[in-house]
Amino acid sequence: MVHLGPKAPQHRKGTFSGVNEQLLAVIKEYEGLLTVSGEKLRQIVDHFVGELNKGLSKAGGNIPMIPGWVMEFPTGKEKGDYLAIDLGGTNLRVVLVKLGGDRTFDSTQSKYAIPAEIRTGTRDQLFDFIGDCLKKFVDEFFPDGVEGELPLGFTFSYPASQDKINQGVLQQWTKGFDIDDVEGHDVVPILQASIEKYNVPIQVVALINDTTGTLVSSMYTDPEAKLGLIFGTGVNGAYYDVTGDIPKLEGKLASDIPADSVMAINCEYGSFDNEHLVLPRTKYDIQIDKESPRPGKQSFEKMISGYYLGEVLRLILLELAEEKKLIFVNQDLSKLKKAYVWDASIPARIEEDPFENLSDTQDLIYGSVGIQTTSPERKVIRRLCELIGDRSARLSMCGIGAICKKRGYKTAHCAADGSVYNKYPDFKVRAARALREIFQWSDEVKEDPIIIVPAEDGSGVGAAVIAALTEQRLKKGLSVGIIGA
Repeated sequence: MVHLGPKAPQHRKGTFSGVNEQLLAVIKEYEGLLTVSGEKLRQIVDHFVGELNKGLSKAGGNIPMIPGWVMEFPTGKEKGDYLAIDLGGTNLRVVLVKLGGDRTFDSTQSKYAIPAEIRTGTRDQLFDFIGDCLKKFVDEFFPDGVEGELPLGFTFSYPASQDKINQGVLQQWTKGFDIDDVEGHDVVPILQASIEKYNVPIQVVALINDTTGTLVSSMYTDPEAKLGLIFGTGVNGAYYDVTGDIPKLEGKLASDIPADSVMAINCEYGSFDNEHLVLPRTKYDIQIDKESPRPGKQSFEKMISGYYLGEVLRLILLELAEEKKLIFVNQDLSKLKKAYVWDASIPARIEEDPFENLSDTQDLIYGSVGIQTTSPERKVIRRLCELIGDRSARLSMCGIGAICKKRGYKTAHCAADGSVYNKYPDFKVRAARALREIFQWSDEVKEDPIIIVPAEDGSGVGAAVIAALTEQRLKKGLSVGIIGA
């Protein structure tokens, strides 16, 4: 285990020479708004633990805490050929996974960009798009046809309730999707109908969440893995709980599922603190929430996920330019006024700018919104990006802290995936430092006992392993859902 704290990440070019007093004062103001102390993190974690428990109760709470119906730990001996699809926030990924039965696997994949209009289009547009992509994939990789049907694990990375492993009733869209006539419906038969429309020899055998898949796929190769995490377009966590400690399943489990058996839980904790009791929301977070397709929902996600980081930066710069008139004087701001013109890649690339004069930042801003920047302005922008990135990483660790405290984990590998985890500069260092502050490990602890590690392919390999585990249960005649499901 590598000790990454407690030293803060070093800024590449941290000088503020040439920045006037007004802008320096503004920087201090935003540092106060966007900095989250260790004490605040611990307060959030304590509240988070209670919300996790509330989500498992019969009454429920803001965090759905959805049973994933994966009721065994993977052994690494799972074997077979499986298709998997991952409907993420911006792409559809189709994967052919070959499990070797010895903790090894091979995979082949294709990625298809989801057109923007589909995210808010019709139900048929979305699922027919998936059916069409599957047909293209199968035609390419099985040119001689398929014997029988290919089993498919469907990674559906949205809050969906499941009474069994091959069912998923969408509770609400997230990640910018807003498609009518899907919420409240089981997405498996909708997908199967589109598959049949395109005459593809595929049968959906398991529906999983990407975070649950990340958990299972990482445990397949790493016995120390205890959490599956996504830090990307959205945020989420998954872990195994004990069925006897899940009150909302009381009386719903068949007799072949004992109280001490395990159950994968898809937390869907992007909805943490929808009541706005503990998270340090700024006016920018409040505006993003108010103008989103689902105001009052996914409060945690809207503060930390990749879908919103560029928007936070845009709103702050617009405020500095329009209201405070401190930057971009006499510039055309029309492109900057377009909501979500920037995603997380913009602050990430600005933080990565290696040049003293931040010339990459100059090119990036002019190229995206047509605004010329001065050197002092770019230094301010760069500092704002650091603050936004640091806040995201630190708040992200509250979910890890809460699950580990709830389950009593003193050591753990927390397997993480997603674009923010993989690509955002300094995320891993910032996150490790936040975990040290949350758990208050002393400086004498040379190796962090709870660390974040790169995840295996949860939406591909995880879906395959879960499909294999499901097949094993069915062959033994064991339940894969609640009584009667």
